[in-house]
Amino acid sequence: MTNILVTGSKGQLGSEIKKLSTNYQYSFFFTSRENLDIINLNDIRAFIIENNINTIINCAAYTAVDKAEDEEKIANNINNIAVKNIAMLCNEFGIKLIHLSTDYVFDGKNYKPYCEEDKTNPMGIYGKTKLDGEKSIIEYNLKNSIIIRTSWIYSSFGNNFVKTMLRFGKEKDELGVIFDQIGTPTYARDLAKTILDIIPKINNDKIEIYNYSNEGVLSWYDFSKEIMKMAKIDCKINPIETFQYPTPASRPHYSLLNKSKIKKEFDIVIPYWKDSLVECLKVLGEKK
Repeated sequence: MTNILVTGSKGQLGSEIKKLSTNYQYSFFFTSRENLDIINLNDIRAFIIENNINTIINCAAYTAVDKAEDEEKIANNINNIAVKNIAMLCNEFGIKLIHLSTDYVFDGKNYKPYCEEDKTNPMGIYGKTKLDGEKSIIEYNLKNSIIIRTSWIYSSFGNNFVKTMLRFGKEKDELGVIFDQIGTPTYARDLAKTILDIIPKINNDKIEIYNYSNEGVLSWYDFSKEIMKMAKIDCKINPIETFQYPTPASRPHYSLLNKSKIKKEFDIVIPYWKDSLVECLKVLGEKK
């Protein structure tokens, strides 16, 4: 039996995995910080032994990009120290690990979609701690384990850009949205399904890194325009530049991810971003 520990199960991706879990012949253990302290090595070890865990999907993360600039220790505890604990135990018990990372490990100065082997250069604390977490896993060179970098996650669960735009669009006549940050959104349900589908196919001698987002290229401005159009919300979206919306942490201006590797090695088809947005809006009751 495949006994899967899903950490961070109340987040967007963890919630989607939980939603899809009944479609798979796995035994799942969904945890959050309320019932498993992944910063405590002994707590994780005891949980693994008690439940005979042989696969871990680590969705737990500190994702408050701006707050991380003032809360480096907290971000590092979750994004790096806890990850090192998990990697150590995966090495000790021969556990398969799927760890989620981010496009923020890059500085966004590329001119073509980032490949997995491209040079990393995070611009803020969030990206730095996520990259340190990756390095902690790589240090153990885990067999049958992977890191998945993703971008612009949204879902019907939790707080995210799509739900924020829907709310603001209903409250305001017009909004200014950044047009000079380019990337691709990721519907968490698509990523969750991919993870669950590829678990039996993961078979590597050392840790491998993969990129995953939906297909397509757009800006936050384009994304907002399409959200309003699909949800039939009468709110004017105005394009603004990044400097007009200053934030404590810098964002990558260009964070397109090349997904050729994951598509080829696991023989998967990744949905186009507009098609996935339609599906999410249907779940939210915003589109029929």
